[in-house]
Amino acid sequence: MVPKAQFRSYYGRPIVRPAPWTHDIAAYLFTGGLAAGSSLLAAGGQLTRRPKLRRAGRVTALGALAASGYFLVADLGRPERFHHMLRVAKPTSPMSMGTWILTAFGAAAGAAAVAEAASLVPSRLVRRVLPPIGAAAGLGAAVVAPALATYTAVLLSDTATPSWHVAYPELPFVFAGSALASGAGIGLIADPAPPTRRMAVLGAALELYGAHRIETTKGLLSEPYATGRAGKLLKAGRTLTAAGVVGAVLGRRSRVVSALSGLSLLTASAMTRFGIYEGGMASARDPKYTVLPQRERLTEPADGQ
Repeated sequence: MVPKAQFRSYYGRPIVRPAPWTHDIAAYLFTGGLAAGSSLLAAGGQLTRRPKLRRAGRVTALGALAASGYFLVADLGRPERFHHMLRVAKPTSPMSMGTWILTAFGAAAGAAAVAEAASLVPSRLVRRVLPPIGAAAGLGAAVVAPALATYTAVLLSDTATPSWHVAYPELPFVFAGSALASGAGIGLIADPAPPTRRMAVLGAALELYGAHRIETTKGLLSEPYATGRAGKLLKAGRTLTAAGVVGAVLGRRSRVVSALSGLSLLTASAMTRFGIYEGGMASARDPKYTVLPQRERLTEPADGQ
């Protein structure tokens, strides 16, 4: 009897080429989600007449957007490459759509932040004209925010990277929840109002649900998310998310506890994004995550007969 062959690739080399991205993209995933979540926080503060939430959300959204632009351009290598992507609009390309989403969101979030600064200008005309423009721009940014928060999930899962591709149903939940949780984190620091706590609970629930599905239902392809650097980051992110939600709910009478809960949610969001990034890159570097799942899929029809 010939023993069953053990898996190995050609000289142990990867079969799928890892994405040519650096950790700038992982940081971009976080800051983009923070910008989206903060704009939703600002819109909520605007609609419920909570100026502290509105102001904190608008300022954070603009700051996170500026950071996103820096990280994206740093990865692209040359600033004009971003401009060149605006020459076409290709609905089947997540990167093309993401460029337009980021541009539309940036225009709205920037206008809202400028209008927020109008309160510091002594001119009556400025104070009369800019706030209505800021209100419309703030709501416009909130409309685009869900697309900004989730398009990066589509971008990752549209690649051939095994552990990203297989998680396409859950990644949007993880990224949307992470964006909401990070926005709520800013709100808990600025003004821990009841809507902010509800936003934190909803965001954490979506994030933890999606991450749990990715880490437990993908067979061998869940392994990169549970081991190595990715496993440590995601585990720490889950712990901090849970701690942040508990603090937000139980510490409603303490500004210190609420602020610490907000910092916990912000840190957890960053760790989750970096963990997802690391898990996908690890699955591309190891050829077994490409070949073994393919072999399993080939044997599934025979097993069912």
